Amino acid sequence: MNRIWAILFGMLAFSALAQDANYPNKPIRLIVGYAPGGATDIVARSIAIKLQETLGQTVIVENRAGAGSNIASEFVARSAPDGYTLLLGTIANATNMTAYKNLGYDTMRDFIHITQTMTAPSVLALHPSVPAKNLREFVALAKQNPGKMAFSSSGSGGSPHLAGELLKLRGNIDLIHVPYKGAAPAMSDLLGGQVQMSFQTALSAIPHLKSGKLNVIAVASKKRMGVLPNVPTMAEAGMADFEVSSWNGLFAPAKTPAHIVNALYTATIKAINTQDIKDKMEAQGAEPVGSSPDEFKAFVKAEIDKWEQVIIKSGAKMD
Repeated sequence: MNRIWAILFGMLAFSALAQDANYPNKPIRLIVGYAPGGATDIVARSIAIKLQETLGQTVIVENRAGAGSNIASEFVARSAPDGYTLLLGTIANATNMTAYKNLGYDTMRDFIHITQTMTAPSVLALHPSVPAKNLREFVALAKQNPGKMAFSSSGSGGSPHLAGELLKLRGNIDLIHVPYKGAAPAMSDLLGGQVQMSFQTALSAIPHLKSGKLNVIAVASKKRMGVLPNVPTMAEAGMADFEVSSWNGLFAPAKTPAHIVNALYTATIKAINTQDIKDKMEAQGAEPVGSSPDEFKAFVKAEIDKWEQVIIKSGAKMD
């Protein structure tokens, strides 16, 4: 009897290995922690099409919005490590490590970091009523009016919120944070003058810059943006070491086999290096990245550490 069980277990193990070696042999789910139509969802659907072409299997984008993307992240972290359930994670997977207590997952422990897919630097936008032409003038104005100037964000804990908190720390100024339920209402009240400033994506800011409804005084990146060549970086404007970008990248559950991770990495790099994906990202004020798994893991750890300090030092409220 023991011999029969041994044979059966051996057959099952062989079958599992065979399926594993033939990866992928069924549809793949790419989980997004936000509603359809947003920036992360658009990137996910663009990449999914390219992954299908390379891997020869359907890649289904599945939106599981809520709790600052924690619902989606926890779902993938607890999924089978077989390469069929993936996460297009974002900066929230770094900030949420400090912003939320009792998370159901750990970004460093529970995932394999496959590659960073894109980065989109934030830009500092002012309402035209603010009499400041550059960053130094804005900081000086805020110091003259402590607690009287406000900035909008798409919600507590997101990169626009934390960029504002970082500006408060680095500039030693007192600004009021006004969180909204999404980027659209945050932009709407900035345009209406209900708040004086906001960190926005270039994609959302440029049309209003061209129409004169906003002034963009700096970009929060190491170098100037091609779509805003005349706008200085925060460092050029007088505030060194100030980099804030929305980013996303591909994650798989921990313990996913190395050859599956390699297959996904190779296919994703091929996808984001196609000209149409590059064009789509550039149109959104973003750039493809394509880092190695080790580089992406180190980047995410650095983001966690960076934003932990900002959240703690600023006392930023996440509710």
